[in-house]
Amino acid sequence: MKTANVVDADRMAAEIFDGATVVLSGSGGGLLEADHIAAAIERRFLATGHPRDLTLIHGLGIGDGVASGISRFAHEGLVRRVIGGHWTWSKRMQALAREEKIEAYTLPAGVIQTLLRECGAGRHGLVTHIGLHTFADPRHGGGRCNARATEDLVELVTLGGRELLWFKPWKIDFALIRGTSADPQGNLTAREEPADMDAFACALAAHNGGGRVFAQVREVLAEPITPARAVSVPGILVDSVCEFAAQNQTTGAAYDATISGELPAPDSCGMPVLPEGLRYLIARRAAQELTPRSCVNFGFGLPDGIPAVARAEGIAIDWTAIEQGPHNGELLGGHLFGATRHPSAIVKSTEQFDFFSGGGIDIAFLGMGELDADGNVNVSWLGDSIVGPGGFVDITQRAKKVVFCGSFEAKGLEVEQGEDGRVVIRNPGSVPKLVEKVRHITFSGRRARAEGQKVVYVTERAVFELTADGLQLSEVAPGIDVVKDVLERMPFPVRLHPSLAPAR
Repeated sequence: MKTANVVDADRMAAEIFDGATVVLSGSGGGLLEADHIAAAIERRFLATGHPRDLTLIHGLGIGDGVASGISRFAHEGLVRRVIGGHWTWSKRMQALAREEKIEAYTLPAGVIQTLLRECGAGRHGLVTHIGLHTFADPRHGGGRCNARATEDLVELVTLGGRELLWFKPWKIDFALIRGTSADPQGNLTAREEPADMDAFACALAAHNGGGRVFAQVREVLAEPITPARAVSVPGILVDSVCEFAAQNQTTGAAYDATISGELPAPDSCGMPVLPEGLRYLIARRAAQELTPRSCVNFGFGLPDGIPAVARAEGIAIDWTAIEQGPHNGELLGGHLFGATRHPSAIVKSTEQFDFFSGGGIDIAFLGMGELDADGNVNVSWLGDSIVGPGGFVDITQRAKKVVFCGSFEAKGLEVEQGEDGRVVIRNPGSVPKLVEKVRHITFSGRRARAEGQKVVYVTERAVFELTADGLQLSEVAPGIDVVKDVLERMPFPVRLHPSLAPAR
């Protein structure tokens, strides 16, 4: 019978060779990230200059936003190419891409995760509709994010008369994954973690492709994991295990059984903590788009305040699902986004992305960086830095209804709500978020119109809708002058809903 090969992280780091392709499982805020192993790789590189010229692949953002996770690899020479679903958890890696020190690509997180699964299954890459007419489409860059990124990672193909994208397969040399515990056979369990993430897909891709799987756990058990269903990655896929007793459940936070779903939800909860100011105005209006008996997704940033507003105002949310895998429960924001308190179910994130890709979401609430006249939205490349889409593309392309949430302007915008409910703009923003043409197409208005998708754009002062004829200004908040506060501050003309049209 196979027995676990227990070694220290430095031994694992010593086995990674120059030019290797390394895949990381996990999500921002420390969710299921094998940072103890990553730290050993960084330590070895800084001491010896090896390994170097790695290709690094990760589906979601990983780390604490400062030093851990992706930032462990953000050293010139350590990585040659990075294919990431979300880049904002490492400013240092963003800088390497911006300065042309690495080959930089970004792809939808669900595409990366499910492509790893397809690689592990020996299939010839991933053929999917996800990414069509966005930055991932070769007609819009194919995921390239700087001049050094020249390889075609994706091709446009036609099957049965339908346009699709073919994401080419990868050979994975090393997968770095994590669990709560390992047993004597090397089986891993994630039962005390907030999510299972894509650990199984990463391990499968490495193992079946002739690579190696390194796992970090808090403890190595003396007895088998029971029940057997608690095993998240079977030992046959795991080459080596390192034990790290100081492992936290999330960045800087010890293990909490309410987040791992080991404790049932209480019969009643306290009052929710409401977002404030601009966030409240947007979340409150967005919450009005909720409908009964819907499966809802809430994205990172402004949308994560919507559940608290809905609960405070008695608006029911029947079912939620987020890309990391949890269903239902209290959505946690900030660096803990991706975890929920008292989830009713936790599935692998690869399976969650299958659910999204198939159209399982009824209403998705997502952030909005830029909006243009065609109804396109950009959240994946803002300013001079790559942001990456995370699960944004996978969620928005098949959700039956999408509600984008964002401020009308940025940088210096000061808005408040008066006692009479009227919105008062104390100071306009100096950076417009409504632009003639978005820099990066993370959501395609053209595709949405062709599919008949319902799309709403909510700001603190105005609400827009995507109609068959294009973008339409549908309403303005009380106290807002439609001409002075909205139309004159837009760089393009927009159709007006009949209720806003001037009297003849």
